[in-house]
Amino acid sequence: MLHSPRAKWQLRLMNVSFVVLFLVAVGLLQWLAHEYHLQFDWTQARRHSLSPASVAVIERLKEPLKITAFASSRGETRRVIQDMVTRYQKYKPDIQIEFVNPDTAPERVRTAGVQFDGELVLEYGDAKENIPPAQFNEENFTNALTRLGHRGERWVVFLSGHGERSPDRQANFDFSTWASQLHKRGFKTRTLSLGDHPQIPGNTTVLVIAGPRTRLLPGEVKEIQNHLDRGGNLLWLHDPGPLFGLEPLAESLGIEFQPGVIVDPASEAIAGNAAAIVIAKYGAHPVVRNFGDNTVFPQAGGISLRAPEGWQGSVLMDTRASSWSETGALNGPIQFDKGKDIRGPLNLAVALSHPLDKREQRVVVFGDGDFVANSYIANAGNLDLGMSLVNWLSQDDAYVNIPVKTARDRTLNLSRSVQIAIATGFLVVLPLLMIGSGVFIWLRRRKR
Repeated sequence: MLHSPRAKWQLRLMNVSFVVLFLVAVGLLQWLAHEYHLQFDWTQARRHSLSPASVAVIERLKEPLKITAFASSRGETRRVIQDMVTRYQKYKPDIQIEFVNPDTAPERVRTAGVQFDGELVLEYGDAKENIPPAQFNEENFTNALTRLGHRGERWVVFLSGHGERSPDRQANFDFSTWASQLHKRGFKTRTLSLGDHPQIPGNTTVLVIAGPRTRLLPGEVKEIQNHLDRGGNLLWLHDPGPLFGLEPLAESLGIEFQPGVIVDPASEAIAGNAAAIVIAKYGAHPVVRNFGDNTVFPQAGGISLRAPEGWQGSVLMDTRASSWSETGALNGPIQFDKGKDIRGPLNLAVALSHPLDKREQRVVVFGDGDFVANSYIANAGNLDLGMSLVNWLSQDDAYVNIPVKTARDRTLNLSRSVQIAIATGFLVVLPLLMIGSGVFIWLRRRKR
């Protein structure tokens, strides 16, 4: 029956049908691949996908972005650049990229200020920025887009001359790491001693007072108040202890710093130190509204706020009910002393805003400055919080709560000999074994 004409005809029909269906499936897949670009990234570090931070930045660029890649046609440079740009084009289709061979267009190279083969020139509106090939990765590319999107100079000025934390020094107490991240995102930083320059510059975007250790002169305090009277923005990072002459400033803002250092047995169980306060829940203020990471505040103090008339006050974060402000020594067993210590929850940071003609004046006061110091800024979400604060104070509301961290690639470094051994195994040894096995099986079957 299997060898009947009818059976043979049915078998041929099935074979033809299979071939036709296979060809139709291949053609359909080819058409779908041409019409729809769908990718899946299954790598552990998601090296072929943009980080959420990059997506958030690119989606806030409303104008077209032009990229000119000065890369010769030799090597893999153009392919690497195109692969990176394609990831951004997925979220911003109006990104235009042009490849220029620097060997055949020397005039364009000079005009663009290009120095290296593989250098990119990014143009957004009237702003322009170059990215050399040594810095070509997602983090630097996204940072460049952030700077392009901000427009104009934004100065973060740190008060100095009284032992304050400095953005220029590398000590654990200081802010050089934070300042470096601010620079990457287009901010400029400087220190200002009112003893040398008695007036705060008019182009100051945010004035930072960070932990003075000696008393400010009355004229210096008056100039800070004048800065506020002119509509200036202020970030005050106060460490527990004396105000060093800033009492009039606190009074004008309706701020009272509570005595002692905040402690919490729950934080001790997490961070190993009762005075290292771990915050996991935040208020509804824009700075922390969508903030999801824990933050750590070593040696912090509590704040009470009565917003002055015309100002709106908000609590950024407060401590757990299990916390209290310890007014005694911290170098031994601690316990709540009724009548001396202040029971929590305690306000750790507050924000004030005041409407002006075309913008909003903004002030943030923290009961701690350590959280953005070099020693602690890498803890949990401290860096992201520090950046969110400055973005909000500088009126860059669109960039508030955009995480700083981007996806990091993981690489496997192999020696030349190991690479050769692996290549030989997969390209030579393994195919020969498969061929040898096939020949062996064929010979055995022939002998049967």
